[in-house]
Amino acid sequence: MPTISMFYGILICMYFYDDERHSLPHIHAKYQGQEASFSILDGSCLNGDIPQTKFRLVQAWIEIHRESLLADWELAVSGQSLMQIDPLR
Repeated sequence: MPTISMFYGILICMYFYDDERHSLPHIHAKYQGQEASFSILDGSCLNGDIPQTKFRLVQAWIEIHRESLLADWELAVSGQSLMQIDPLR
C-alpha cells in the first residue's frame, strides 16, 4: 500500500487493485493507529474513524488535490506506480 502523501502526522495511502472493496475512488488516511477511508469524489468518510480535527484536514486536502487523486486512482486500479501528491500546508 503506497503512501502518496503525509501531513500533520497523517499518512495518506492508496491500495493497488482496491476498486472491488468500496467500488468508488477512495483513499485511506492513517493517524496514530486509527484509519479511515474517504471518497475522493466528495470527501465523505466511507469507513473507520480518525480524530475530528484530522478528519477535516483530510477533507480539505482531498478538495485541493481531487484531480491528482483521481489520476492516482486510475493508476492504482491498474497496478501501476502512483504519483506523490503535495501535502497540506
